[in-house]
Formats: sequence, structure tokens, C-alpha cells
Amino acid sequence: MAGSRVMKAIRVSEFGDPSVLKLCADVKVPQPGKSQVLIRVHACGVNPVETYIRAGASSRKPPLPYTPGTDVAGVVDSVGDGVTAVKAGDRVFTTACKSGGYAELALATEESVHKLPDTLDFRQGAAIGIPYFTAYRALVQKAHVKAGETVLIHGASGGVGVAACQLSRVLGLRVLGTAGTKEGMELVARNGAHLTFNHREKDYTGQIMEATGGKGVDVIIEMLCNVNLNKDLQMLALAGRVAAERQECASLVYAGMEAGWLSPVVGAQYPLDQAAQAHLDIIQSAGAVGKMILTM
Repeated sequence: MAGSRVMKAIRVSEFGDPSVLKLCADVKVPQPGKSQVLIRVHACGVNPVETYIRAGASSRKPPLPYTPGTDVAGVVDSVGDGVTAVKAGDRVFTTACKSGGYAELALATEESVHKLPDTLDFRQGAAIGIPYFTAYRALVQKAHVKAGETVLIHGASGGVGVAACQLSRVLGLRVLGTAGTKEGMELVARNGAHLTFNHREKDYTGQIMEATGGKGVDVIIEMLCNVNLNKDLQMLALAGRVAAERQECASLVYAGMEAGWLSPVVGAQYPLDQAAQAHLDIIQSAGAVGKMILTM
């Protein structure tokens, strides 16, 4: 029985600094209920919002103790009654988790589980969830972008930023991206930006105005989560999506991944027992380069 098994998982028993992320070896494996899927996790994305939740700075705090993480990629271990979209042995990724993704096994509802295209490995699969769904929501469902418009993506070298650059290019936008390092700017350029700028330079806003002929940009996507806590990220991390929106986005993302014009960029990788270091680094890093993940 799955319910009698134990696994390794990160547990948070009190809100605080990264040291509250504790690796436990005797966490009970959750049993999939109706319309639920149990996944053997190979990789899990680390998102900035998870550091705010862990610190107790989120508007909605999970009941303690809890396991962080929403974006996992792995293989279906077992499924509950009524699940038809996936079966045991399928390669999948998630856009939300009920039991937390910083673990060897994670439970998710069927609607949050999507098949992982064969073109992507598990590390890339763990870089899809929040980054691509947040970028899609920001560009399509909030900003209502139109082909030919100019978009400025602030902090474009991280997981969400790279996703926003790739999606913007596919949607026919003129893409301007900022990053804080030379390496980050090069990454942004490789992933769809027509022009890149260093947001650490004092006159970068003047450079952007010059590049647009003084007109400015039509849409700004703010991804500097350590400066401006992104409310959408916070809500999305807590699985607060409308089902229709989620399916619409999932269809586009899957098609893009399968065809090769959307490709998650994996950044720093940490084993599960270094989750605390990952939380420290994602906030203190000079500039993100790709999506940070935990590997199992």
C-alpha cells in the first residue's frame, strides 16, 4: 500500500530563514484519492515566491508543518479513482502540488498534471510550471498583448523571464529584455529578446527610450520578484488558477515544447538536502541565469 511507505522530503515546521527547511527521511507517502496522481519526483523547480511563503511573508500561510514546491517533473507512481489523463509510468510535469514538491514523491490533482514532451528532460520539466503559466497569464490574460507591440521584460534572465521572452517572440512582439549581468543578457538574447539592457546601469531607461525612438514600450512585464513581490506568482503558487485558463495555457505550452519553440532553460541545480542553500541563493544571487531546480 502506498500509504504505508515513507520517503525523504523537506519539511517546514516554523516560518523563518532558510534554516527552517529540514530534510526528513520518515515522511509518510501520501495516498492518491479520487482524481489525484502520485508522482515519483525526479526534479522540482525552486521559485522565489516559495522563499516568501517559508519566511511567513506571504498573505496566505500554509498550515504547519508543510513541504514547499509546486513544479515537479517525474514519473507517475500510481493514480486514484477516476484518473484518465495519465497512467502509472507516464512522464509528467505539474503546475501545482497538494503535498509539496520538495520530496521523493508528490501528490497532485489530475488537472494539474500534464504529460512531459519527449523532447524535454525532467530538469526542464521542473522549469515549466510557474514560469510559463505566469508568463502566459501576464502577457495574454492580463496585458492582452497584440502582435507588433513592444514589450519590456524586467529581470528577463530568470525562469519566468526566459519563459516570457520565448512566449513574447512566438506571439509576434518586439522584445526588450533586461538582466543584471553580461551572462544574463546573453541568455536573454538567445531566448528571444531583440534588444537587451543591463538594469544595473544608471541610464538603462534612457537607453530603452532611445531604442524605441522616444516612444517607450507598450507593455512592461515586471519579474524582479526580490524587489517587487509579484502578486500573480503568489496566487499561482497556491494553485489559484481558473481551470479554463490553465487548460488554454497548457495546450499552447505543450504544443510549443513539442515543436521546439519553447525550451525551458535550467540554471543552478541542487540536491534535495541543499534546499536551504537554494533558497538563500535564489534571493541573494547577483542575477538569475535560467531556472533553479532541486534534483532527487
